[in-house]
Amino acid sequence: MLPSCDLWIWGLLSALLLAGQSGACPPHCSCTGTTVDCHGLAFKNIPRNIPKNTERLDLSENAIQMIPRRAFRGATDIKNLQLDKNHVSCIEDGAFRAMRVLEVLTLNNNNISTIPISSFNHMPKLRTFRLHSNSLRCDCHLSWLSPWLRQRATLGLYTQCSAPPNLHGLNLAELQKKDFTCSGVFDSGPQPCGLASGSCPPMCTCTDNIVDCRGKGLTAIPANMPEDMTEIRLEQNGIKSVPPGAFASYKRLLIVMSELSVFLSFRLLNANKIHCVRVNVFHDLENLSLLSLYDNKIQTLAKGTFTPLKSIQTLHLAQNPFVCDCGLKWLADFLRSNPIETSGTRCSSPRRLANKRISQIKSKKFRCSGAEDTRLNKDCNSKPVCPPKCRCEATVVDCSNLRMTKFPEHLPLSTTELRLNNNDLSILEATGLFRSLTHLKKINLSNNKITEIEDGAFDGASSVVELHLTANHLVSVRGGMFRGMDGLRMLMLRNNRIRCIHNSSFSGLQNVRLLSLYDNQLTTIMPGAFHTLPNLSTLNLLANPFNCDCRLSWLGEWLRSRQIVTGNPRCQNPAFLREIPLQDVAKPDFLCDKGLVEDDVSCVPKPVCPEQCTCLDTVVRCSNKHLLALPRGVPRNVTELYLDGNLFVAVPKELSAFKQLQLVDLSNNKISSLSNSSFANMTQLTTLILSYNALSCIPALVFGGLSSLRLLSLHGNNISELHQGVFRDAASLSHLAIGANPLYCDCRLRWLSDWVKSGYKEPGIARCAGPQGMEGKLLLTTPGNSFQCTGPVDPSVSEKCSPCSSNPCQNHGRCHSDPLHQYKCSCPQGYKGRNCELSVSACEGDPCVNGGSCYSDEARQGFRYTHTRTHTHTHTHGGKQCICPPGFVGDDCSVDYNECEGHYCQNGALCVDHVAGYTCICPQGYSGRLCEGPLWAPAGCEQLLCENGAPCVESHGTAACQCLPGFGGPRCEKLLSVNFIDRDSYLLLNDVKKRPQTNITLQVSTAEDSGILLYNGVDDHIAVELHDGRVKVTCDAGNQPGSTIYSSEIVNDGRFHTVELVTYDRMVNLSVDGGLPTTLDSLGHIQPLARDAPLYWPSVNGSSFQGCIRNLYINNELQDFRRTQMKPGVVPGCRACQELRCVNGLCQPDPAAGPVCRCQPGWAGKHCDQALLAAATNPCQKNNCVHGTCVPVDLQSYRCECADGFHGPLCAQVDESPGPCAALSCQHGFCEESPTGQAQCVCDSGYSGQLCDTGKQCSFTQQTIIISQGFPKCGSNKIINNLLIFPNSSFSSFKCSFLI
Repeated sequence: MLPSCDLWIWGLLSALLLAGQSGACPPHCSCTGTTVDCHGLAFKNIPRNIPKNTERLDLSENAIQMIPRRAFRGATDIKNLQLDKNHVSCIEDGAFRAMRVLEVLTLNNNNISTIPISSFNHMPKLRTFRLHSNSLRCDCHLSWLSPWLRQRATLGLYTQCSAPPNLHGLNLAELQKKDFTCSGVFDSGPQPCGLASGSCPPMCTCTDNIVDCRGKGLTAIPANMPEDMTEIRLEQNGIKSVPPGAFASYKRLLIVMSELSVFLSFRLLNANKIHCVRVNVFHDLENLSLLSLYDNKIQTLAKGTFTPLKSIQTLHLAQNPFVCDCGLKWLADFLRSNPIETSGTRCSSPRRLANKRISQIKSKKFRCSGAEDTRLNKDCNSKPVCPPKCRCEATVVDCSNLRMTKFPEHLPLSTTELRLNNNDLSILEATGLFRSLTHLKKINLSNNKITEIEDGAFDGASSVVELHLTANHLVSVRGGMFRGMDGLRMLMLRNNRIRCIHNSSFSGLQNVRLLSLYDNQLTTIMPGAFHTLPNLSTLNLLANPFNCDCRLSWLGEWLRSRQIVTGNPRCQNPAFLREIPLQDVAKPDFLCDKGLVEDDVSCVPKPVCPEQCTCLDTVVRCSNKHLLALPRGVPRNVTELYLDGNLFVAVPKELSAFKQLQLVDLSNNKISSLSNSSFANMTQLTTLILSYNALSCIPALVFGGLSSLRLLSLHGNNISELHQGVFRDAASLSHLAIGANPLYCDCRLRWLSDWVKSGYKEPGIARCAGPQGMEGKLLLTTPGNSFQCTGPVDPSVSEKCSPCSSNPCQNHGRCHSDPLHQYKCSCPQGYKGRNCELSVSACEGDPCVNGGSCYSDEARQGFRYTHTRTHTHTHTHGGKQCICPPGFVGDDCSVDYNECEGHYCQNGALCVDHVAGYTCICPQGYSGRLCEGPLWAPAGCEQLLCENGAPCVESHGTAACQCLPGFGGPRCEKLLSVNFIDRDSYLLLNDVKKRPQTNITLQVSTAEDSGILLYNGVDDHIAVELHDGRVKVTCDAGNQPGSTIYSSEIVNDGRFHTVELVTYDRMVNLSVDGGLPTTLDSLGHIQPLARDAPLYWPSVNGSSFQGCIRNLYINNELQDFRRTQMKPGVVPGCRACQELRCVNGLCQPDPAAGPVCRCQPGWAGKHCDQALLAAATNPCQKNNCVHGTCVPVDLQSYRCECADGFHGPLCAQVDESPGPCAALSCQHGFCEESPTGQAQCVCDSGYSGQLCDTGKQCSFTQQTIIISQGFPKCGSNKIINNLLIFPNSSFSSFKCSFLI
């Protein structure tokens, strides 16, 4: 038996042996089963000791730079290897040789430039292989990969060449063996991967730490070069700029030589194209000893450019066009202090310093006069500006996902890739933006909303090889859309709305190799559509609804003959060819209806020229077409526009949108004036012809911004004067035609004579027409001292540019200059006309807004006549008056009255103003029209106390009260309707609050013809009554005859009608059933309801009125009739008594049976027409008294005698604390507390005395109540300040009379 210690050691050794079979998990990685996940860990090298049983290895998104031969030694079971999105630039021969079971290999998005031959030949099970987005140099060493990919059509999709330049952007699988060539230093095979970071650029040679890239056609500094290089040779390339920090990581670099050719210039950057050297480009190059910028295009250098070069010994700057102004003074000082420049660099300009050696010129000679062109210097010395919100990294400008609607401006000149995908662009305008972006290679405009690409939009984009327009809204393709893209290799038009392709759609794109029209709406393609694409090798036409008729028969044969890769597009029509590959359809099966084909023009390219014009390239001619406006459809890239011989009266404003215009001809029109913006944005305009028009004045700034203008014709107009400086911006103007104009040659025009003489800008045709003595003299030859000012200027001359100088506006009108009509007059009220010469009514032009009605006094000799529906006339003095509809006030009804002032919203609710009303936004926990009640949470009926006999009903867990007719509210606690059944019945409502505007709305049902509904007797008197079945409103201020209006609607049909009365200031509006309001306007000031004024429904002797009132709103507040003082004969609830005739009784609502007749004692029957000997009915059997005792009044009515502490018609209101009125009993009236706190009686009409116990006979004349000075003439000594509603009155008219 082994000791326990030995057993432990033996177990440990066994575990180590087992672990050695699979290997430990690499540091920082995660291992699960046979999966090793090392992605996104910033590894620079492939980790060692990968477990041998690994089947899936994820090394993506790291910083791995090379794949050594033995990187995966022992891990032969790997089936899935992911190396994408690293910095791999080198793969050693045999790196994948032992991986025979590999099924997935991803090498995309790396820096791979070459791959050893047959690197992937030992992977028979490979099914997924990605190599796109690398820097592959397609030379003879990579020729083996093309047939390997062709034999495996599903592997390595979109693998493209990056070099040499003639193969850039081409699919590697489509190249033939003859395309892969090598020369000179490239004959050597791929080099082993070095241990140092970085690698030799594929187009260069690297020996002894020297990188030699001379004459390789480079346009940019190679990236990821060996960090230990000491010398780099970049002469004779096409490098145009060197970005900041291009050499920052090469600390051992001693020599940079570059004779560049236009933008930047370093020594050994010779003969390139360098014109700009940024101030921080040599940062960290402390060891650099030789720098050559010989033979470039450098004009200036920023101060401090060479400061970082601590070890510089030799500097070559000759053969550059240096501008020796004040900005280059520092260089002369630097070269004198550091005699390292040995090439003899010299000045190119200014002329006084031309060809002089910079180091020998004194500092004071470097001067700036202010006339230098500093634009290039500013572009060079300032940091490249990234467009707002965009992201700029190196030469990639990323403006994606910004919801941009316009193309960004001022892109960095070094931009190679422009990302504008996922925005909201809709139109690509021809602005010439790409002309300066000579390095641009790729444009991504996918996922926008592009519907139109103007012809010439891509002018200057000859360097672009990829254009992505996937997922846009294009419906057609024209050849002019892509003009200027001579170097385009890939055109992606997937997922658009393109319907057809015609034979000029792709003209000028001879280098396109890949064209995708996948997922469009193509039904046909015109013959020869692709003949302009001689190098096309891949054409994606899938997912299109092709109509395989005779028009498409050519395409199948063409595709078969060209061996184009298409993916086999299929027919969708006709039905017998559905889903059959287009290439498999026999030519006889492409059938057509000859008549339909001849009439079908859906695929004929639409003209991009207006039908009134003719277009040739960018020249548009619309001459002699009687045009009044610029026709639609003028191409945006037009350069010459002929509009002569038409009927224009002004320069079309649309011209400013055509920024490429070089010539505009507007001669022989009727243009009478110009404005300072007539030619805005026309910076490229060289020729402007305005001859033979009606111009009499030329604004001083009309030619502002026309810096390119060379020829201007103003011949044959009516011009007498020209402002000095009118041609200030037209610095290039060399020919001015101004003949056949009545020039007024006084001292103010001398400048023009001198100006045309200075450069013979006028051919000697223009002659003077004045002043006296200058007639007929030539502008060009007349001596300048002849232009004299000897007297006042003829008004006919001065008025041309100053038409207001003659004061043409009459009746105190104000004159203003107008570019179209010379001048305009602002007329005072009451006048109109060009010169304010015509008098007008004050109401002309509808000065009242928001539906207000205007009434003018002038037409009626100072009186305003208002014709209402009742033919009532009122009059007043003044000019005009606006009668405003409800909700609006002000002199012109423009002010929306804020009903929220003095609102009734409760419990902290927010008031929201509306026209003629408001709403209350309730806080949490409250509801109701005024937020007066709390929200009732769902609860059972045991928790919900319904009032007024309402039953409680539960539904879906929610309890609710079902109110009986006439009641409302969450608990049916409100009495909303009442019925008047006795002749002497009435009710009194307190707390009528004062507001600037009073609004009373109620619903009334009656069969009566006449009777008073409402009476207000505070200071002014308003009565609302029934008259012959219509609603009548009468107002009387006491000192004038009363004013009356009637409704056009009949309301005594027994149905409910809504009556709305609005009073504001001197106006009363009446509206019935929501109809148009009828307005009553009183000269007296109608006061709103007095605060705390009671509201009455009284009766007057002998009334036979009966009816119902419900839903009473006062100032938008729904009234509760329980809070009223009801007299006997007023009962709750309301049913319309329509045609029920009660012979010996009154109609009364009944909740169950509908309207019934309440018979007088001794009568019975449905119509109270049956006599009874005796009656024993008890009206208290179904009484609604809450806290009181029912007392019968007669056989069918009762009253409630309230218990102590309660009051109200149903004894439902709790008594408040007893006040002074508790001890005062008013017999015919009610008690109120005076301002001093004393009790006093307010007597009913016809009574007086301290206790209202003295009756007095009132005088009634023609059914009219007469009141003077606020006191009834019948003897009451109390001012009437109540709002009275008389539903039971026999009076047919009411008059309120006040004495002043």
